[in-house]
Amino acid sequence: MGEERQSVHAIFDELVARKSVRAFEDREIPKDVRSRILEAAFQAPTAGNQQLYSIIDVHDQQVRERLAELCDHQPFIAKAKMVLVFVADCEKWHAAYEEAGIDARPAGPGDLLLSFADAAIAAQNAVVAAWAEGVGSCYIGDVLERYEAMRELLRLPCQAMPAVMLVFGYPTEQQKRRPKPLRMPSDCVVMRDAYQPLSGEKLREMLASRLGTKGFEEWVRAFHDRKYASAFAAEMNRSAACYLEAFGEREG
Repeated sequence: MGEERQSVHAIFDELVARKSVRAFEDREIPKDVRSRILEAAFQAPTAGNQQLYSIIDVHDQQVRERLAELCDHQPFIAKAKMVLVFVADCEKWHAAYEEAGIDARPAGPGDLLLSFADAAIAAQNAVVAAWAEGVGSCYIGDVLERYEAMRELLRLPCQAMPAVMLVFGYPTEQQKRRPKPLRMPSDCVVMRDAYQPLSGEKLREMLASRLGTKGFEEWVRAFHDRKYASAFAAEMNRSAACYLEAFGEREG
């Protein structure tokens, strides 16, 4: 019982300790470690045991460098020792239906959202497993951008959409020492029984640990301009709309 409890605590500690890593040592991830990271992804919760995702394991250095450019010009992506693109994949189940002689409907918005959730959950299992192996990782949300170029580069079919890209590698000493950013207070995130809008006072409390020397208004405006109103956010929304066209409502 004591060993089991220690194991539970170890898992919790790993979840709390894991942080984003964007600088890696120049050493490869062994094949057995790579295999365990992928196996952890496969074992994630999944809707109806369908595994509504595919994982593109990018080895080609030219493809990695192209991904680094397409994902907001971030060179560290190309330097990572493992690059995985988790694709929300409605294509292969549809192909299975056709193989069985079924005239299946095209995938719709609900199918896409379900597969997107499957992909994201599998990705999170992968980063937790990697951290337990001493391997750092970073989520790359920019994989949603540049619709036309990304579809061509990854050869994505119509009913598939990149959900998450992860890069992995052994963290440098500086990355190990870097403190993990604080999360929001739990009472600003957890809502009992139904959604509860946050008051102005609560919103200020929510972001208090992030302000540093800046006032609330100054910090929030700077964040808004840098992230929410940025050119890359506009491009992400444009590209996401293009992907969604394949899953739109249809007549009949």
